[in-house]
Amino acid sequence: MKKTIKAAVAVSAIGMLALTGCSASGGSDSGKTINVVGYSVLKTANDGVIKAFNDTTAGTGVTINGSYGASGDQSRAVIAGQKADEVHLSLEPDVTKLVDEGLVAKDWKSNATKGICTQSIVVMVVKKGNPDNITSWADLVKPGIGIVTPNPASSGSAKWNLLAAYGSVIAGGGSTADADAYMKALFGNVAALPDSGRDATTAFEGGTGDVLLSYENEAILARQGGADFDYVVPDTSLLIQNPCALTTGAAPDAQAFLDFQKSADGQKLYAETGYRPLVDVGDVTVGGVNDPSDPFPVPATLQTIDGDFGGWADANTKYFDDTSGIITKIQAESSQ
Repeated sequence: MKKTIKAAVAVSAIGMLALTGCSASGGSDSGKTINVVGYSVLKTANDGVIKAFNDTTAGTGVTINGSYGASGDQSRAVIAGQKADEVHLSLEPDVTKLVDEGLVAKDWKSNATKGICTQSIVVMVVKKGNPDNITSWADLVKPGIGIVTPNPASSGSAKWNLLAAYGSVIAGGGSTADADAYMKALFGNVAALPDSGRDATTAFEGGTGDVLLSYENEAILARQGGADFDYVVPDTSLLIQNPCALTTGAAPDAQAFLDFQKSADGQKLYAETGYRPLVDVGDVTVGGVNDPSDPFPVPATLQTIDGDFGGWADANTKYFDDTSGIITKIQAESSQ
């Protein structure tokens, strides 16, 4: 069955392959080659978008190389000299680091999508048939439940997951003290902290844990590929918005590729692999979803970084600073 997805309904809060050598400018040596540095779970979706772009007039004869890995690691690699014309990362702070280094322009968010290329929400992936009857955030802290979520030290996905968990307590009327206590219990049930969102999915499919915190699009894509698990959209979740930007030394054709990614054609392709589109993409069939007639249900409460956590500039420091972050300290205490 096909479903018409409109951005405003589908939760948009913004309104509207191979590694290569190093380069001091960050960009390509040739205008017909584009190097994309992305976060781990983006690769399969990007492969289809790149192929479609190559079929357009603007993309004819353009070679696009992709490098994919944990978002924080990818940002650090670009700073260290990895060649990049476009970065498409999990969260804004990983792009901000590149702005601070002069590798991305300060006005990278001054566009119709506010610098966002893809979006999703946090979901709970469970074993087939949901034998532990996991339906809510409260269920994750029950005795004996093993949680798999990436490590926030390397993964952007981890930060989205953990803020969604923290925010669920506040959204339910709890205090910050209640949220802190909940996170202590949650970390007490963590069975594994893989380096990236993709590594976390692999670990869960391999039998680790009882529930995986994940991007909705990652869960959908895995099921499209034959993964034998279910996923739950909790009543309270967090809108995930993945930023993209061109580097200051970007190849001439990079802007055309970025424009295609944000276009209705590009967003439809992303939607087909599980991302919630930024714009109206018309009819689209999404395999692997719970309900093909409503592939992207809107949670009863959908929190946002800007609306509920003060924006990433504040949230990243408040919750994930290496020494003083609220969640960082709770995670450290739980591992002692």
